[in-house]
Amino acid sequence: MGNKKEVVIYSNDKEVNTFLKSFFKNNQNYNAKFIRSSNSLKKELSFKKKIVAILTDSPYGLEEIQELKQKYPVIALVSKNITQGIHTIVKSDVECYLISPFHKDDLENKLGVISVGKKWIETLYECGNNHHAVVELATLFSSTLDPHEVLYLIVRKLAEIIKVDRCSILSINSIDPQYANVISTYEDPKITNIRIDLRKYPEIRKVLNSREMIVVKDASKDPLMKEVQDIIKTVGIRSIVVIPVIFYDEIIGTLLLRTSRKKHTFTDKEIKMCLALANASANSLYNAFLYENLNLEKSKLEKFAITDYLTGIYNIRYFYNRIEEEFSRSERYRLPLSCMMFDIDYFKRINDTFGHRVGDIILREFAQLVKMHTRRSDIFARYGGEEFILLLPQTDEKGAFVEAERLRNIIKNHHFDALKKKINITVSIGVACSTNKKIRNYDDLINIADNAMFAAKHAGRDRVVINPS
Repeated sequence: MGNKKEVVIYSNDKEVNTFLKSFFKNNQNYNAKFIRSSNSLKKELSFKKKIVAILTDSPYGLEEIQELKQKYPVIALVSKNITQGIHTIVKSDVECYLISPFHKDDLENKLGVISVGKKWIETLYECGNNHHAVVELATLFSSTLDPHEVLYLIVRKLAEIIKVDRCSILSINSIDPQYANVISTYEDPKITNIRIDLRKYPEIRKVLNSREMIVVKDASKDPLMKEVQDIIKTVGIRSIVVIPVIFYDEIIGTLLLRTSRKKHTFTDKEIKMCLALANASANSLYNAFLYENLNLEKSKLEKFAITDYLTGIYNIRYFYNRIEEEFSRSERYRLPLSCMMFDIDYFKRINDTFGHRVGDIILREFAQLVKMHTRRSDIFARYGGEEFILLLPQTDEKGAFVEAERLRNIIKNHHFDALKKKINITVSIGVACSTNKKIRNYDDLINIADNAMFAAKHAGRDRVVINPS
């Protein structure tokens, strides 16, 4: 029980609550508490500080908790009045939401995204503190918290103080110990993540095995360097210092200093300076790894934010952002902008006959099929359930109708792998164009396309209906 994450549910919507009760019943990962009033919600949040998310219905519940979404991640669920609910979500800048019909996999994914995002923010905050500590320990004054820049400042300062020809910080990969990566080097601040073969660096291999610093006073005579004498002579190296960079009892890198001094090797004072900066760089080297992972994680989160989890195409939030831009461009340059609304015919029968899992597979295959046959400039998104929406910039009414008929035939003639029986899936498509005099804004464009789609369904399905100008 202690490891479970806390979520609070503030919703008076019957469909939403029924779904959430089913989802959280006997759930091993989350504790859920249902709250009925805004006062009780605020009291609950003040009592529990470790809330992962607030789940609420949109638009009504979401409108009441506007001030709370600044402090807590919110997942909004829309079951009724989808158009108004989506409007509220977009205006409220809520990243995560579900549209009826709800699926447990979708909610599991949204909670996972929120948990990762929350962890990313907390870790990034901790990283900032660590970088400041590194700067203080190394007495380096810098305005950056980028760990790669901090590491370069360390090697640069060290090279200036000790006067060495070469000074580098390397990261060690425990998964592939035969190689290391040059994270930062004094010779060039742009050099980073250069892979080196440790078979050519016996001094580094010895440090990794012994976990202790080594000093090679004369590389041309030291037995340790015998196997790489040809390289040593070519480069002109005389003295070498290699210091392990240890973080939480694990070697994560090495500080490698080389000099071509002829008269003397490194002094005790210089070695102590190296040790101090090796210790100082441990946090920053660790954070360099973390920094890369966080950037990768951030990219994933950004993709999650605009992608429908089930189908892999754009979600409705991204679509609304883009249609606002495209409609404005259409008005400014007097270019036609068309919109299509798709509804898969008799999709409920597919779910009832083959199960929701097969239904989900078909939704994904359908989405990818349409995406494959549209232009890169088109914006294709899942609107909700089995409804999809397509925006076609610089496409007039006639062109949109021709395109809709083409897509309808492609879908009708496509065999969906999840269906063992030879069953044709058809769609009803509604089309609207900005040249229609009834359309004054992008909401009108969507609504008229939506009405045309319903007209196609009522007329017998498997057809395209366009609202005449």
